Amino acid sequence: MKQFLGFFRKELIHIIRDVRSLLILLLIPFLMMLIFGYAINMDLKNAGIAVMDLSGDDMTHEITDKLLSSGYFELQDVITDPGRAEELFKAGKVKEILVFEQDFARKFHSEGIAKVQILTDASDPNNANMLVNYTNGIIANYLLQQQVSQFLPLQVQSSFRYNENLESVYMFVPGLIALLVMLISTMMTSISITREKESGTMEAILVSPLKPWQIVLGKVAPYAFIALSNLAVILLMGTFVFGVPYRGSIALLLGLCVLFILMALSLGILISTISSNQLMAMMISMVGLLLPTILLSGYIFPIDNMPVWLQTISSAFPARYFITALKAVMLKGLRFMYIWKEILVIFGMMMFFLIVSIKKFKIRLD
Repeated sequence: MKQFLGFFRKELIHIIRDVRSLLILLLIPFLMMLIFGYAINMDLKNAGIAVMDLSGDDMTHEITDKLLSSGYFELQDVITDPGRAEELFKAGKVKEILVFEQDFARKFHSEGIAKVQILTDASDPNNANMLVNYTNGIIANYLLQQQVSQFLPLQVQSSFRYNENLESVYMFVPGLIALLVMLISTMMTSISITREKESGTMEAILVSPLKPWQIVLGKVAPYAFIALSNLAVILLMGTFVFGVPYRGSIALLLGLCVLFILMALSLGILISTISSNQLMAMMISMVGLLLPTILLSGYIFPIDNMPVWLQTISSAFPARYFITALKAVMLKGLRFMYIWKEILVIFGMMMFFLIVSIKKFKIRLD
């Protein structure tokens, strides 16, 4: 234990003296959490629209005011010429144009039906679909308030559980935690042993009295301490900056995060043992782990919407299980019995990475 503590102290001092590495470990998680938390936002706010009101009656004015007062839309232009619509779309000034037909209010009250056309810029299909849904919802709500619900054959009341305001930050913060832990913990530990190889000090470590498992843990422990500090910052920012709730057990949440950090550190050690230089270790960490964490973990794209063969591939990446369990604890308040399978998979991956890493050290010692 005395030898292990000395090795741990040496590694920690080495990290502290390396200013660039220390800045990466401490500053980048904070900046990424701040930037991604605000930049990755799928909420609809202040979308530029134009109105072509061929009727000009009180009803069309009230619908327009209802749309603008919602906070989702911002009026950019009022047009009378249909050719002007194409110009606005090409200039990128508006994302949606509403066209009210002539005698809108009269037709609605006398015939029970009136037409409003919604034109959208579908160069971004997701955004266009969101604009149409928001517009339809606001108009339907206006009709209900005007007590004309008899024209609607079906009344639907929606209730959103666990994210009442449909804020996208609730979805992205758990994913960001997984992304940052994988990026920092795995990448930084993956270059720890390859640095020793390139500097020529690996041989001295291998012939030291330390056992392979002590060397591995000695490499992991300082980064585990720093990763836990980063985790505390991320969780506090999630609460006080972005307002993400923690409805489940804090102890279960922290235990889950600690387990994932240990798994990421173990994976970083494994990568470092099979890499011949720091560049190779960094490329494996970035390309082999960062991109799959973004694309195949359910962080942005739902796994259920993927082809079966791609879902099978995604099951090999631990971030998939961590994000599922983290959302269950943070947003739904679920207990251990609901996420024990995900925890078991993450723990199994951690043990596998550690055992393989130690075995490779034994091969080197032999």
